[in-house]
Order: sequence, then structure tokens, then C-alpha cells
Amino acid sequence: MQPNSEQQNALMQEEFTAMIEIQSMYPDTKPELYALLQQQLLALLEGESHSIPNLANTAALLAGALQEINWVGFYLMTDGYLLLGPFQGKPACIRISLGSGVCGTAAALDITQRIVDVHLFPSHIACDCDSNSEIVIPIHAAGKVIGVLDIDSPVCNRFDQVDQEGLEAMVRILETACTW
Repeated sequence: MQPNSEQQNALMQEEFTAMIEIQSMYPDTKPELYALLQQQLLALLEGESHSIPNLANTAALLAGALQEINWVGFYLMTDGYLLLGPFQGKPACIRISLGSGVCGTAAALDITQRIVDVHLFPSHIACDCDSNSEIVIPIHAAGKVIGVLDIDSPVCNRFDQVDQEGLEAMVRILETACTW
């Protein structure tokens, strides 16, 4: 039996209220937000060292907590290129060459890339034309880059130093908690 329009409206209102409640459970200041996210990540990783489910849960955690983002996920080193891993958002590029785009540059240089306007980045790969800024953090194991955390935003200059430090701390947690 299909719900009538009044029942559908009530269900939609409940879902909207639940979304607001989830978003409001996160602190308003970035330092507090990242401290809480790091605690939540540690709890999610407890007792599990396999990288794929841990990366999937991390992507979901960040997608649910960070505002003004439209994609969050991981690319993993495979045969000399970055291969799409767990993510939240629209479909994405599957393979990225080292040195190409923001992700490939972060992996090749082993340096976090915080890009104010991706359209001004020389080798930007436009997987989603709605993205305007991006942050990419290299992930390490055994002294080598083994992947990257990639987060896109439709807002120019979305990511600042506090975001970078908070996200780099989350990547360090993943590096030590996962079996790569």
C-alpha cells in the first residue's frame, strides 16, 4: 500500500529533521570538529585493520560531517598510477597518472595540495564541473606514498590551514591503523 501525500510529507519532514539533528551534533568550530572526527575515526577503526572498509567508513564519516563539500574519497597506488578507491559523491575518474591533476601532483610530490581554485591549477582534471576547490593529502606506508585522500568543494577557497591540519591528522590515524 502506497502512503498518501500527507504521509509522504510527514516522512519527508522526519527525514529533514533527522538530517538537521545529525549536522547539529558537530561543533561549529573547525578545531573542535576535527578533534571529534578523529575520536570518531578511532572508534570506527577499532578492531579492524583492513584498509578498504576503513577507507569506506572514513569517506562516509567525512561526507556526513564536513560542510560545503561535494566529493570525498580515496585513490590508491596501483601499478604506478592512482586507482579510484572508496568514496562518497558523484562518479569519479577511475585512473589518475602520477603528476596529473591535483591528486597525481600530491602523490608525485608527496605534499598536501590545497587548491583555492581548481580551474587555475595547470593540470586540473575536471571529474565534476561543480568542484571549485580541492584538498589532497598523501597517505604513506613503509615510507612510500600508497594513496591520497581527496576532498572537493563547490566553494572556492573552502579549505584552510585548520582543515589541512585536521585532515592530515586523520590520514595519520589511517596510516597506522590499516594493514596496507
